[in-house]
Amino acid sequence: MIRNNLRYILLFILSVLFQTLIFDRIYFTGFVNVFVYLLFIILLPVETNKFFVLLLAFLLGLSVDIFNSTPGIHASATVLAAYLRPLILRLYSPRDGYDLNKFPGIKNNGLLWFLKYAFSIILIHHIFLFFIDAYGFSNFFMTLGKIIVSSVFSLLFIVIGHLLIMRD
Repeated sequence: MIRNNLRYILLFILSVLFQTLIFDRIYFTGFVNVFVYLLFIILLPVETNKFFVLLLAFLLGLSVDIFNSTPGIHASATVLAAYLRPLILRLYSPRDGYDLNKFPGIKNNGLLWFLKYAFSIILIHHIFLFFIDAYGFSNFFMTLGKIIVSSVFSLLFIVIGHLLIMRD
């Protein structure tokens, strides 16, 4: 139990550091934004208290907002993704249900399941974040393109990060 708690504390810190010190500094033609910090919310255990997940999501997004000097955009998008997480988990629930002692990862549920689950959370986050950042639906198709491309790249880096960090 203590080992898992330490793992999630470390994952929280690494998510914020990698996002703010590396991925926010990489310039992908101004069109692609990779948000790897979502890995923390994606990998929280299924049985985690919903209020606690929302609180952690807020703190995670707020941490990224503080480093980027953005006025709550990441916090609100991350809280929305965390709020809809139980719905997504139910949507992709295995026939036998989830093993409540494990995190929802590739090893426990398979690569295809993880890709669907993670992409759903990433897409919700990105849709909200990019449309709020654009202050509405102006340049709708440009924003939609950024959402799709950024979601795919975020998923790619999240899967790589998941495979590197959560080996067991």
